[in-house]
Amino acid sequence: MSAPVYLDYAATTPVDPRIAEVMARHLTMDGTYANPASRSHIAGWLAEQAVEGARRQVADLIGADPREIVWTSGATEADNLALIGFMRANRARGRHLVTSIIEHKAIIDTAMALEAEGCEVTWLTPGADGRITPDQLADAMRDDTALVSLMAVNNELGTINDLSALSEVVHARGATFHVDAAQAPGKLPLDVAAMGIDLLSLSAHKAYGPKGIGALYVKRDPDLRIEALIHGGGHERGMRSGTLPTHQIVGMGEAFAQAASEGEADRAHAAALQQRFLDGLEGLEGVHRNTDTRVSVPHIINLAFSGLDGESLLMALRGLAISTGSACNSASVEPSYVLKGIGVPRAQALASLRFSIGRFTTEADIDTAIAELRHAVPALRR
Repeated sequence: MSAPVYLDYAATTPVDPRIAEVMARHLTMDGTYANPASRSHIAGWLAEQAVEGARRQVADLIGADPREIVWTSGATEADNLALIGFMRANRARGRHLVTSIIEHKAIIDTAMALEAEGCEVTWLTPGADGRITPDQLADAMRDDTALVSLMAVNNELGTINDLSALSEVVHARGATFHVDAAQAPGKLPLDVAAMGIDLLSLSAHKAYGPKGIGALYVKRDPDLRIEALIHGGGHERGMRSGTLPTHQIVGMGEAFAQAASEGEADRAHAAALQQRFLDGLEGLEGVHRNTDTRVSVPHIINLAFSGLDGESLLMALRGLAISTGSACNSASVEPSYVLKGIGVPRAQALASLRFSIGRFTTEADIDTAIAELRHAVPALRR
């Protein structure tokens, strides 16, 4: 049986072969395998050099200083460190956090954990396009608001928030701005200084790098304090202890270097394939776009197929690897909380599928997806 056409790049991307090759050189005895914290011999120095080179590659993609990059095990840990680490370290500034109801679970669950610690959270509801407006945010801000956390690109819709406009509102009230940018690298340009971002969570495996590695950008500011969540050695300027996984770090660095040099071409590729996909579905009745393509990245599109159950349709599309929502929530039979959050009716939300395109998607893959949908949708409706 041939492998299904992979259209679930928003869940994870395959590691680019060029990145896998770089990683392999940092694993075995004939490569750069030493502990980067071992500063008493040249093997350790070489490993540290590799880690610091990757730190610069990550920093360069987002317009940061390498000293502002803190390695984590992924964007989920980076989100936890940003929210919990910041709110604990800045209790005196205020105990109020603002976020939205369609953030990734790594933000939602962390914010709920902070509520249990005595913080107060204001949950913003986005518009039908999935975006939070500056006016909405301004209305939610209070004198005791310490932190605002809003995502760059929504993982189920592909919607892009206007980060520059939102950061102006945050800073006008003296608060700190955190952005979950797990889906953003390679999909849209990022410049933390120009966009006014103070904390930014990043992931490698959404950008053709390995799983298990991420980073938190922490703006160099003496007033910006983060309390460590993981202790034991004082690594990463005391913010995140643990032996650094050199092979994963160089993989993330290489992935972000590729995003810098190839991101524009990847975006054009995704845009052309998304248009081909939508054109190919023209005339198929009862197809509704949950994604507002005017304000989203071209890599992700969420479609509803009226009168159908998304899970049944998913089973019928055996030649496609797609999802009914975010991978973290795919075991649930409840409709996507993101779709509910933008006001999509329950029946429509249950009839929805997410298609996500990537670097290795081909025109033939898109044509296969169109053919499968054109066969399965009318058949299930009959």
